[in-house]
Amino acid sequence: MYIAQELRKKNIAEYLLYMWQIEDLIRAYGCSLARINKEYISKFEYTDDQKEEMIDWYGNLIRMMNLEGKRESGHLQINAIIIQELNELHNNLLQSTKFPFYNAEYYKVLPFIVELRSKGDKDINEIETCMNALYGTMMLRLQNKTISPDTEHAIKEISTFIGMLNDYYIKDKKEGLTFDED
Repeated sequence: MYIAQELRKKNIAEYLLYMWQIEDLIRAYGCSLARINKEYISKFEYTDDQKEEMIDWYGNLIRMMNLEGKRESGHLQINAIIIQELNELHNNLLQSTKFPFYNAEYYKVLPFIVELRSKGDKDINEIETCMNALYGTMMLRLQNKTISPDTEHAIKEISTFIGMLNDYYIKDKKEGLTFDED
């Protein structure tokens, strides 16, 4: 919860990856708040008030997962909305002539996106495809699995691209971006 709050302010892409990991953590504990409290939250050196806040936060996430039918798989609507916002920003940046560096980075990463989409879910947008690649690679690293040099290269390029999108997202939230020539 505390990590999520900080990431949400500083890096929306890392926030999403973190929240997807939390969704998986909740599933790993069988969507049981009692188990999460006993086997996970209790391991941290939090004050009693902080523990209560954590229990409430996880409880709310579990409730949302149950209501949205996400106990087995998928992402919460609160996270899907962020992907949608990032995708809308992505499209606005591409359609504008004011962001040539973003366009260049997009065309640099496009072959990787095309390849990933050909192997995976074609019904999701390009930004979610990139985020899925980053998340999958993060999970492989956590499991100490070997990642091929080609995949490493693709993930490095995707990370740079998503990092640039993240910077524009933060700037848009703080100052507002203008996309058309005024």
